[in-house]
Amino acid sequence: MTALDTLTQKLLDAARNAGADQADALAVDGTSLSIDVLNGKLEHAERSEGVDIGLRVLVGQRQACVSASDISDMTMQAMAERAVAMAKEAPEDPHIRLATADELANRWDLAGLELADPSEEPDPAALERDAAEAEAAALAVSGVSQVSSASAGYGRHQFHLATSNGFSGGYGRTNRATSVVAITGEGAAMERDYAGEMRVFQADMPSPVEIGTKAGERTVAMAGAKQPPTGAFPVLYDERVSASLIGHLLGAANGSMIARGSSWLRDHLGDEILPAGLDLIEDPLRTRVMGSRPFDGEGLATSARKIIDAGVLTGWTLDLATAAQLGLQSTASASRGTSSPPSPSISNVALTMGDASREDLIRDMGTGLIVTSMIGSTINPTTGDYSRGASGFWVENGEIAYPVNECTIAGNLIAMLKTIIPANDAEPHLSRLVPSLLVDGMTLAGA
Repeated sequence: MTALDTLTQKLLDAARNAGADQADALAVDGTSLSIDVLNGKLEHAERSEGVDIGLRVLVGQRQACVSASDISDMTMQAMAERAVAMAKEAPEDPHIRLATADELANRWDLAGLELADPSEEPDPAALERDAAEAEAAALAVSGVSQVSSASAGYGRHQFHLATSNGFSGGYGRTNRATSVVAITGEGAAMERDYAGEMRVFQADMPSPVEIGTKAGERTVAMAGAKQPPTGAFPVLYDERVSASLIGHLLGAANGSMIARGSSWLRDHLGDEILPAGLDLIEDPLRTRVMGSRPFDGEGLATSARKIIDAGVLTGWTLDLATAAQLGLQSTASASRGTSSPPSPSISNVALTMGDASREDLIRDMGTGLIVTSMIGSTINPTTGDYSRGASGFWVENGEIAYPVNECTIAGNLIAMLKTIIPANDAEPHLSRLVPSLLVDGMTLAGA
């Protein structure tokens, strides 16, 4: 197999020979293995592996991207010729460019990041055993009527990025995962829930029995769910779903949204968006975390930054092009695939945790809703108006009263985020470290 750094250099050479002024190339070597079990027996097994290559060329202020899964010299030459021809027909973009030499990352500590588990790829039989044990554990929970899916998987990927102005770097990733979806009840009274875990290092995985038991217990807790009352109530976003709320903030702070003028945050730079005691920090250099990366999709060195500092919005998430469009500096936040140009995206984020436990917030909320699962989404990107389907548990007098489903929660993100109270239960292995969040005064549409 040709080394990925050799492939990217061949792509750059082909681009230069085809007439490109500048170029960057990405090569990805991936292996994925997934096993599904049903009723204790193997239901589906799938393995995929291969190399994908991508080339972006710049001709003046025009660009084009092409990709392929064939790594022959003939294909790479054809890719380069096609990309240059496409670029010459593309509209001009005054903001696109490659990073300059002084912007490019020149050293990084892959060993310190621990992005790839050096241990051997698991045998398919081991993954099948994990899925079967997780399924059996879920079924062993009293009240579980069936398991609709039990899966285990493994992935290993290697990335290499090179640019025509001298950058060349790569890194690998691994992951191992187990998940279970369980069902309680039958017919119209059927309810389901799940549990799933994924880790970079296989040794860090919880046991399949623990995962299956959690799925079963979560499912049984939803038995007999009904609609909650309609009205204005506090809502506690369980840690399982709280990152979605912060995700709306991160999406609105994306430089592409700001450059288009289509973000509800566009006029709020320097304003207090979260309560004054809270920070929201992006840190791409956390150890053993899925979202970590030593450099971004344009070769810039990554580092920690505060998106929210003591409640105040400090800036946008930017790649080189959106930074140029807004007259700012890149935040080294570019991501890209083999078939697409760079665009801004978030790596790891962490929200300041509170002093209270989830149980404390439940007690203090009095009467309201705990959301553990969400479906559908209606978010107005310009105004921040928010509406989502939800299920979870109804709370009365500070205690869980009964499970709920088929309700809608609504509000406006600008107002909602200013009232959040975080618990202290964020999961340390997750890329998005967001604890359970209590939001006051939301509108519930139920029974």
